[in-house]
Amino acid sequence: MSEVLHRLPDEGLAHAPAALPPRRHRLARLFRSLAFRRPIVLALLALGWEIAARWQANPLMLPSFGETFQAFVDASLNDGLLLAAAGSLAVLLKGYLIAVLIGFALVSLAVSNSFVRDGVQTVAAMFNPLPAIALLPLALLWFGLGEKSLLFVLINAVIWPFALAALQGFEAVPETLRLVGRNYGLSGPAYIRHILVPAALPSLISGLRVGWAFAWRTLIAAELVFGVSSSSGGLGWFIFRARNELFTDRVFAGLATVILIGLLVEAVAFRGLESATVRRWGALR
Repeated sequence: MSEVLHRLPDEGLAHAPAALPPRRHRLARLFRSLAFRRPIVLALLALGWEIAARWQANPLMLPSFGETFQAFVDASLNDGLLLAAAGSLAVLLKGYLIAVLIGFALVSLAVSNSFVRDGVQTVAAMFNPLPAIALLPLALLWFGLGEKSLLFVLINAVIWPFALAALQGFEAVPETLRLVGRNYGLSGPAYIRHILVPAALPSLISGLRVGWAFAWRTLIAAELVFGVSSSSGGLGWFIFRARNELFTDRVFAGLATVILIGLLVEAVAFRGLESATVRRWGALR
């Protein structure tokens, strides 16, 4: 019996899986990292783009990646591409923040009042399927050519998807957490801030992300129509001018700028917010 007991730990160790060496463990974590894999995906897309452009051999229809990069550098230095992007972002952030504040106020009222909740859901069901750019003729009629029209269509693009996602997140809060809040005597804004918002944060972040995407595409589409934000054209207007002048490489440079800004906001703002909150808390993988 003693010999068997002495052999058991050795046999158990023999069958246990060997731990990865520290270097291999770090490499495995690196390969699982989005910051490592996303540049690889982008490099493969750029390579496929270059191959397709060389195969077609028609820069007017499809400039190569190298030609587009050169056009991006030239337009940034000499044609105000970065200024156009900054102007678009300034208008976008203003409309986005206004829409999020209005949407959060509506959802906060809807959480505590069933009539307001039904009203928000009904209005959102009406306007959420409607493309915000379809409201541009009304915006031009009511507010004229300028920033106010852009803000009007931006707010309509953001507020309804964000409100629906936030309301769904609040309604999905487990009853156990609600009872905990009531047992602590929380009510009103304190109940929303300490109980509902942390529990619904994954849905809130998802609504913010969807609202940002809707706002970005709506702004570019609106600028393609009339383009003027404040005293200068935005990024959409830059793309429109380049198309009129048959500078296809600059059209692609403008589109690439839209994509790069979207990737940057996704990686820094939304992924950073998730990492600092719901991923850290274990609510998301």
